[in-house]
Order: sequence, then C-alpha cells, then structure tokens
Amino acid sequence: MTPRECRDRFRSGEWTGPTSGLALGHLQANLVVLPAEAAGEFGELCRANPGPLPLVDVTEPGDPAPRRVAPRADLRTDLPRYRVYRRGEVVAEPTDVRDLWRDDLVAFLLGCSFTAEAALLGAGVRLRHLELGRTVPMFTTSLACAPAGRFHGPVVVSMRPIARDQVELATRVTAEYPLAHGAPLHAGDPAAIGIADVGRPDFGEAMAPLPDEVPVFWACGVTPQAVIMAVRPELAITHAPGHMFLTDVTDSEIRGRRSLVAG
Repeated sequence: MTPRECRDRFRSGEWTGPTSGLALGHLQANLVVLPAEAAGEFGELCRANPGPLPLVDVTEPGDPAPRRVAPRADLRTDLPRYRVYRRGEVVAEPTDVRDLWRDDLVAFLLGCSFTAEAALLGAGVRLRHLELGRTVPMFTTSLACAPAGRFHGPVVVSMRPIARDQVELATRVTAEYPLAHGAPLHAGDPAAIGIADVGRPDFGEAMAPLPDEVPVFWACGVTPQAVIMAVRPELAITHAPGHMFLTDVTDSEIRGRRSLVAG
C-alpha cells in the first residue's frame, strides 16, 4: 500500500497496529505535540540532538497538517495509535486525538529507524522482527540528551539482532540515512549503554539475539517520550511506540540529508 492508503486505514480504524514493514521505501516519523509556549525549546532540543531527534516537519500552531511531508494528511487521525501524557504520565492511548486538539498545539515529526529497513533488506540484512511480525524492542539508556531550556532526559534506543557478519554492512547502510537516526549508537554489550537485561525492553516486544547475532542499537524516536516523562509538561501527545506516521517522502529523497526543516 502507499502511505496515503495506509493513513486512510489508520483514520478509519481499520488498522491500529505497529507500522514496521508498512509502505517500505517511505519515510516514517515519530510524533510529538506540545503547547506553543513549549515548542520553541523543544525545537532547540531537536537541533541539539539530531541523532535521536532528527527533525522532519513542524506545524504552525493549531494546524494538524504536516505540509512539508504529507500536506493532505491530518495528524489528529492519521496514526494508528497515540499516547496522551498529562504532567508526564500516560493517561490514554487513543486512535484519534481530535477531541484533544487545541489552537495552540504544535506538532513535530521526527525521523524513525523503520525508514531504513527497506534499505537494510535491499542490502541483504536479515531483520528477524519483520519475519516474526514484531515491533522492535526499545530501551532507555544511560546516555543523556544535550539539554535545551526546560527539556532534558535520556536517549532511548531500538535494538535489532543482526548476524555477526552483517553488522558492518548494517552500519554502512544506515549511516546513509541521518533522518532515520543514521548509523547505530552501539553494537554489542548492552550494559555499556546502561541496559541491564536485553530480554526486558522498556517499549516494544522482547527479542533476544541468537548465538550468531549481535544486539545492535540505533537511536530511537521514543526518546522524546522519555524526555516528556522527565520534564512533565501539562500536555503532550505522541505516537504510541511502534505506531508511526507514514509520510509521502521516499527514502531516496532523504538519503544523506540531516533535516527537512530550515533553521
């Protein structure tokens, strides 16, 4: 299906599951929605941390359309599932946030490592989570974002078990896509980045590496949710982990690019 066809299914409620493997060849994006009074500082956080927070689009206050990457879409309805935070606590996981939308809300779209999966598959890298129909496991690490204004917090990573002889290839392929988090932050011992048990993810689904595989960790767009839990703004709306926004932008259009937003 095309990204627009996928978004139509999300909007109708026909599909409410994860988006890994959907519309391969197109940029997937994480969502963060904040009141305008906090949006400037959050934008600074993104620019200070382009690895975990690669900026793809920013809306005008009150406008739910991401005009750079999918101008006919509606960010209130076109994700399969959302998370609503009040003072840093998850209070709901709806499939539609029209009833929460306000004229002062600003939406940020941030690149996602799901985007690079088509390139990895094309290069012959095995991705077991796609074979098994699972969401990648995600972990909060001991690595910290560079702070900006009130915003601070830990970096979250996604983990894919990669065959030992394909780690270098996976690194080289994903390095070409900075807007999809780029090359891995770490490969090997999870404890080196503060992960105590690779079998117990903080988000997503567990998937232990096989004996011939290495756990490989990419920066993850769930990082803003860890920041939101640390900072506790009065309201924040995000994607549910693994349930991304599908843009109309193709992988080839973002190859080598570090931002789609000026400034």
